[in-house]
Amino acid sequence: AVPGRDQHGTRTVLVERRKEPRRMINRVAHFHNEICPTPRACTVTNISEGGARLYSEIDMPPTFTLSVSSEGVTLRRECRVVWQLGGELGVEFTDPTPRKFESIR
Repeated sequence: AVPGRDQHGTRTVLVERRKEPRRMINRVAHFHNEICPTPRACTVTNISEGGARLYSEIDMPPTFTLSVSSEGVTLRRECRVVWQLGGELGVEFTDPTPRKFESIR
């Protein structure tokens, strides 16, 4: 979200730039890539069909596979880091949205 103006020209504090709404999930997930094939833990703080906000105490590669599990379903998505601030980062999903995406809560 960035400062801007609403549809009436009134100055607003924040304007939402995300294409899809995010859901708060605060769930432990794992990531890996070809360079580091051993899964490492991170936390998904929110998620949408197009991306997610993550927290990791270790450096994350610029592209990786993210695995999130919920109620017996594991969602795997290919990711690209689009922003990072310390241990927090935003990722964009670079693969097609799977049908089981909605089951991750």
